Amino acid sequence: MNVNGRHFRTIWLKESDPRVVQIINQQALPHKFEIIDLSTVEDIRRAIKDMYVRGAGLIGAAAAYGMYLAACEAGKGTFDRDLLAAAGILKNTRPTASNLAWAVDAILAALTGREGTRAQKEEAARREAASIADADAEFCRNIGHHGLAVIEALAEKKKGEAVNILTHCNAGWLAFVDYGTALSPIYAAFDKGIPVHVWVDETRPRNQGASLTAWELAGHGVPLDLIPDNAGGHLMQRGMVDLVITGADRVTRRGDAANKIGTYLKAVTAEENGVPFYIALPSSTFDFTMKDGVREIPIEERDPEEVRYISGKTRSGTIASVLICPEAVPARNWGFDVTPARYITGLITDRGIAEPSEAGIMKLYPEASL
Repeated sequence: MNVNGRHFRTIWLKESDPRVVQIINQQALPHKFEIIDLSTVEDIRRAIKDMYVRGAGLIGAAAAYGMYLAACEAGKGTFDRDLLAAAGILKNTRPTASNLAWAVDAILAALTGREGTRAQKEEAARREAASIADADAEFCRNIGHHGLAVIEALAEKKKGEAVNILTHCNAGWLAFVDYGTALSPIYAAFDKGIPVHVWVDETRPRNQGASLTAWELAGHGVPLDLIPDNAGGHLMQRGMVDLVITGADRVTRRGDAANKIGTYLKAVTAEENGVPFYIALPSSTFDFTMKDGVREIPIEERDPEEVRYISGKTRSGTIASVLICPEAVPARNWGFDVTPARYITGLITDRGIAEPSEAGIMKLYPEASL
């Protein structure tokens, strides 16, 4: 996607030094656009853990490049052992998103036991990481193509009026290598001239909707309104939402989907009000080893300080973090919830739109059939 007229992906290798990974610092958005360098496995670990990069696809790409840096750091006589150690470190950063482990395992499979010189192994890791990043971008472009049909059908019914789409958290290009998932069909529709309008949940506690989704949609020129998380039900009840699209961090073979905390509430409300609710995801987000998402998907519990404090730009122009509750009040901070498949209208994937059931998913992914 473009920033001030220049195309950016969310992660890439530094042109002047290909042993340095560069990322857009999402901690600084929306008030500052900043590129930072990552040159060690520890840098990648911290960037994922502290959410300088976030979103299922981007976490996977970052972990892949982290494994490339691990190959660069590994000892000559301990290459495989050092690679396995780095894999463990990276996999433990964030447990919910399946893309992370998928990407790490892909690099391990390409390198473990591989013959050749140290330089050849490093190059193999670089190529595999780049391939994972390229695949993520292509997956998301295809999601936009398939999801466009859903918006086109609604636009035809509305006869020129804007299609009102609600989204939760950030599943745009900032959450992936490019294009995004939930926002990819919206960009495709907007670029085609279809009138669209997006209701953007603020998405507490980290406010990725307010700071990231609103920033990238506005930068692309897509009409939007930022709303409190709790406003979604009111809007659906009043007929002001035509469609809900969110992303996902892990989806089971039966169609249960883990996504940012609060997604489940939107899905139940959409069901109550007859609003179509779609999950958009690349193939790498499926976890075909899991069936029951509510019982099996690990849910990350994050630092309670993310709930107790909020950061933003003050009227004087400074960036500040402020306490929003009494000093002694404890907090809990679950990062994700699971939406059961029965509340999902369809899964928009890079291969097409799947019915949210094991049978429906296996039609698109027959290689995963038991």
